[in-house]
Amino acid sequence: MAIRMTKAWVPLTPENVKKLPGQLGVFQLADAKGEVVFIGFAGGRSLFGVRSEIEKAMADLPAGATQFRVEINQQYTTRYQELLMLHVHDHGGVPSGNVGKPLPTLGRLSPL
Repeated sequence: MAIRMTKAWVPLTPENVKKLPGQLGVFQLADAKGEVVFIGFAGGRSLFGVRSEIEKAMADLPAGATQFRVEINQQYTTRYQELLMLHVHDHGGVPSGNVGKPLPTLGRLSPL
C-alpha cells in the first residue's frame, strides 16, 4: 500500500456522501485544486462510519473544501496519524481545517 492516499477525488455533495458505507476508515477533504484542507477519521464511536463523519465535517466545512476521498481501514487511528505526519512533512503543518482541533501527538515521518 502506498503511504499517500491515491484514490480519486469525488465531488463533495450530499448525494455522494450518502453513498458511502458505514465502515471505519480515514478521509481527506480538498479544495478544487486537490490541496488537502482537512484529514479526518471514522472510529468505533462513529454512528455510521465514514459517512457520518464526512457529514459532520460538511456542517463545519473547512474553507474551500469541494471534494473528498475515503480509505476504509480497520487501523484508522494509525492511518490518521500517518496521513497527518505526511502532510506535516510535505507542507510544514497540518491541514488548515485541522488547526485548532484536538490532534494526536505526531511523530516524524520521512517518506521515500
